[in-house]
This record gives sequence, structure tokens and C-alpha cells, in this order.
Amino acid sequence: MNILRKLCFVVIPLFLFVSISAFAYIEQDAAVLRVMDKAAGKTKLLHIKVGSNIKHDSLNIKVQNCKKSDPFDAENFFVFLEIYTKADERIFSGWMNRNEPGQNPLQDDTYDVWLEKCE
Repeated sequence: MNILRKLCFVVIPLFLFVSISAFAYIEQDAAVLRVMDKAAGKTKLLHIKVGSNIKHDSLNIKVQNCKKSDPFDAENFFVFLEIYTKADERIFSGWMNRNEPGQNPLQDDTYDVWLEKCE
């Protein structure tokens, strides 16, 4: 009985630590986005700090948040973006996930935007 009690004191905290750490994220200072201009056939990497916005051609891109997955999990990055046209029309607002770029990318008539990483 004593061995079982000691084992519970070791196993239960270890289980709680593993299950809690699986949902941990590390806040990052900037996002690296790849923007493809379909008409010109060119791509460009943009480095945007969290909380700021940048104008690229006819897009205005604002990064609200950028997170990296827990170091003990498979590497992944998440960014919350708002993207507007020059006419202040919002064409995208939401989370992007680097490991699943097709899940929620911006696919506009002129531009595609994907998350490369957070740093």
C-alpha cells in the first residue's frame, strides 16, 4: 500500500504536467508572412511586429498575435491577422496555422498570404 501511495505522488503530478504543457504556447514578437502577387508571379517575405501593421502594394496587414507551439510538441506557429485593401475593405480576419496552410489562408484574386513563422 505504501508503494502505491508513493507511486501516485509521482505519476499524478507527472500526468498533470504533461497534459497542461500540451496546450502551452510561447508568445512571439513578430510574424514572418509570405505574400504572393499572382499577377506579377512574385513572392515576398514580410516581417511584421505584433501590434503593428504594414502596407504592401494594395494590402494593409495588421498582426494582432503570434504564437509558437510548446518546445516539447511538434514545431508549429499561429498568427492572428487582419488584412485590408486600400479601400479599407477587410478581406481577412482570423488565425493562420503554419503547419496547415490550406486550412485558413488568404486567397484573394490578386494575393495569397501564408504564415512562415513567428520570431
